Amino acid sequence: MLHINGLTSRIGGRLLLEEASVAVPDGHKVGIVGRNGAGKSTLFRLILGELPPEAGSITLPRNARIGTVAQEAPGGSESLVATVMAGDEELSALTAEAETATDPHRIAEIQTRLSDMDAHSAQARAATILSGLGFSEEAQAGPCSALSGGWRMRVALAAALFARPDVLLLDEPTNYLDLEGTIWLKSFIRDYPHTIVLISHDRDLLNEAVGDILHLERGKLTLYQGNYDSFERQRREKQALTQKLRKKQEDQRQHMMAFVERFRYKASKARQAQSRLKALAKLEPIAELVEDRVAPFFFPNPEKAIAPPIVKWDRVSVGYAENRPILKNITLRLDPDDRIALLGSNGNGKSTFAKLLCGKLQPMSGEMKAPARLTVGYFAQHQLDELSPERTPYSYFSALMPEEPESKRRARLGAYGFGAALADSRCDTLSGGEKARLLFALAAFHAPHVLVLDEPTNHLDVDSREALVMAINDYEGAVILISHDRHIIETCADQLWLVSDGTVKPFDGDMDDYTRLVLERAREARRGERSTAAKAAAPAARDAPRPSASATQKVLEKLDRKMEEIRGKIEILDRALSDHSLFTEEPRKAADFTRLRTRLAEELDALENQWLEAQLG
Repeated sequence: MLHINGLTSRIGGRLLLEEASVAVPDGHKVGIVGRNGAGKSTLFRLILGELPPEAGSITLPRNARIGTVAQEAPGGSESLVATVMAGDEELSALTAEAETATDPHRIAEIQTRLSDMDAHSAQARAATILSGLGFSEEAQAGPCSALSGGWRMRVALAAALFARPDVLLLDEPTNYLDLEGTIWLKSFIRDYPHTIVLISHDRDLLNEAVGDILHLERGKLTLYQGNYDSFERQRREKQALTQKLRKKQEDQRQHMMAFVERFRYKASKARQAQSRLKALAKLEPIAELVEDRVAPFFFPNPEKAIAPPIVKWDRVSVGYAENRPILKNITLRLDPDDRIALLGSNGNGKSTFAKLLCGKLQPMSGEMKAPARLTVGYFAQHQLDELSPERTPYSYFSALMPEEPESKRRARLGAYGFGAALADSRCDTLSGGEKARLLFALAAFHAPHVLVLDEPTNHLDVDSREALVMAINDYEGAVILISHDRHIIETCADQLWLVSDGTVKPFDGDMDDYTRLVLERAREARRGERSTAAKAAAPAARDAPRPSASATQKVLEKLDRKMEEIRGKIEILDRALSDHSLFTEEPRKAADFTRLRTRLAEELDALENQWLEAQLG
């Protein structure tokens, strides 16, 4: 489906891809991995034709459709469903043309293509995708302009999924999703009928939703079969083999050099020594493995412990507007060494609870007890945009350490992975991962008793996420974790609290139990929607009151209009099929028209039966 041949690309003089080649088979789900800054997003821009390559080529089958999430979030007055349906440009164009087309052949072609695209179920499909991404029926009917930026990006993702291109490119698709949306997306990706290539650092997504891993390292692309865990195992084995071969070659080289040095001046052995020298010259060196070092994270432990519980809530309510609490009746306790992950859909109140703990919100009712000397460190992904663009990491630490000499400030920065050059770089030149690292350092600077981490992994690559897991587990204070990354929840949290139905309660189960709960709720919602639709469409039960004459007349008129529309389509197809040259010159089109006419005739027959049932009462 996708062929990359000898691709070379530079950005700002920096070589990102060097004669990289790979072939992605049709229908495969491929996850692209690599360190931050390796060139993954640049590769997407090259595939989409937004950047010209310095050398090489990218080829797709003729007429293959390629799609991705729009960079600009939608924000118009159209409903969410209408916005998502507009994401399929072909469907929108054909639907509009069907209203004005007059040529019988063209009308038949349009209707055939719309039928192949399941146009009749397009609205229901758009609603299903939006529901999976967390939008209620009420929200789906509302305008995009009423949503925040993060929710608008979900609509953009829904539009890309709805369009069903032959190759779908997704760049960190879970960044704007909660855990529930991520669980649904995994299922969607697994069932998607075409090719998906996605960039992600979410280990759980890469393990459960993709079947191949494309590794971008030092300008080269290598495709590994299997999920992320399989990729790591294969890569370790490959590295071990390379090291073994390198050692073997080095031993061989030393043995040959020893022979040459011993016998090169001895007449009887001179020819053999020359032969060894030629063999040495031809011996291709095996490249030494160079591992990119991941700077560790560091969360200093609280200096003075607090006796448990460090926080206790008793029937607490909290919110933003007076007498309108978001969360009510919170009765919980937090101990010094607790590791707690908050579960629940976005909008349920997870961030509200985090702000209550941090002191940014006060209880509306009930009692929250905490010692006066309790300190809380808070990290949230939106803080990345709040860093002053002209300031540097060093300037932030200078403000926090005004009395300390420069050497101590830089030593502290170095502990967080900021070397001399990076420490003096302006914040607007830092990558997302580097900004996140700075915010971690600022949040934990004063060795808080509690760390609240709200979506801490969004801008970190897989290896940096593992370093963060190690730092959280080494930290001796309490941790409150909000994340859509199942891997970090399972490796760091020992308790789960569910934020749902307007309160916060302990969840009795593990992440497998919660995943089953989320999927079952989604299935129940879909069953409820189908049941409601079936009840609305079903004829009245025998023991129900007989519909009035006017109501029956409206039903008959609606069925008449539908039948008239289908008869018109059949008439157009009959005119097209009456042209015998169609069968000899365009046999495939003739076959398509014939299949469509059969389908329409069956639909007409069903409508006629409904009309008779309504007529008879």
